[in-house]
Amino acid sequence: MSHLEERLEHDINKIRTQVADQSQEVIRAVKDAVHALQTGNKPLAYSTVLQDHPINRKMREIDRICHRFIAVHLPSAGHLRLLSAVIRVNIELERIGDYAVTIAREGVQMSAPPTDAMARELERMFGQTEQMLEQACKAFNELDADLARTTILLASQMESNLDALYAEMMSNDQQERVKDTFAMFVVFNQLKRVADQSKNLCEETVFAVTGQQKQPKVYGILFVDESNGLLSKLAEAAARNSFPESGSYRSAGRSPAPLDSKLTDMLQQRGLQISGDSTAISDLTPHELGEQAVVVSLDAPADSYFPSLPFHTSAQEWDLAAAAAVQNEQDMEALYREIAVRVKDLIELLRGEGAA
Repeated sequence: MSHLEERLEHDINKIRTQVADQSQEVIRAVKDAVHALQTGNKPLAYSTVLQDHPINRKMREIDRICHRFIAVHLPSAGHLRLLSAVIRVNIELERIGDYAVTIAREGVQMSAPPTDAMARELERMFGQTEQMLEQACKAFNELDADLARTTILLASQMESNLDALYAEMMSNDQQERVKDTFAMFVVFNQLKRVADQSKNLCEETVFAVTGQQKQPKVYGILFVDESNGLLSKLAEAAARNSFPESGSYRSAGRSPAPLDSKLTDMLQQRGLQISGDSTAISDLTPHELGEQAVVVSLDAPADSYFPSLPFHTSAQEWDLAAAAAVQNEQDMEALYREIAVRVKDLIELLRGEGAA
């Protein structure tokens, strides 16, 4: 095998490894999303939503290396066919990751996990979906056409099962109302997808004409605690200082109190900026809350502050209540470092390494 052939095989194997890794992340996301819905596990649901950001970045990286492979190696026949399939599979995996996010978000919005017959049907349908997804990923990663053909047959079985489930759900006194509600939900969902794809088309047009790529997203992040006098303000200051271009930061408390004097001294010494006086959580409007990508609770369960969050807002819980007993300057520095590390992890989860 020549050097060029060795390089080609090395690069194609690298792409296949990346796709295999991505498929495992997507499978895990779907499992976590359904498990969170089944158990009412809100922290797991929010974690699933946030973990979609690395999946999206991986999708873009795979797309990049595929196009680089084509430019460098000018593949033909089998390799070109494989690259074409990888690009399409990469998009499908990213979409499945989005579906996992939607399942997780819907689970958070439900008043209680499914029970009785609905819970059993969910378990059964998820078992079939999980089997099909895992087999599909295995078939592609191993280039096993026979397994792929076998897995395709499962789709028609699932479709029949869903038809039967829908018919059963409609067989009640509220059949017409439920039927209409489902129909409108489907219509609105499809319209939203059309709008999303239209936005993508516009972004691709701008890139094709000007070379200007989509600007990195700026994430709204709200830090909350009981008083908005120490922990949440310190987190806001750490985020503004370390990642000024990655987010729009604010903080609030349930029962606002004056800023801790040791915090004020530290902010002045470091030249750190915060949003001003303490803010009451109750003063936040629904629109302001809806602008937040993440709400971070620093001293209590997030749902103790917000029993219900907007559909597109996720929550994280940093249990730092014990660390808030700051006695001196050294304690304050240690607390700041602890919060700064957590802020870094959150921003890099959202934006990736190198976030500014």
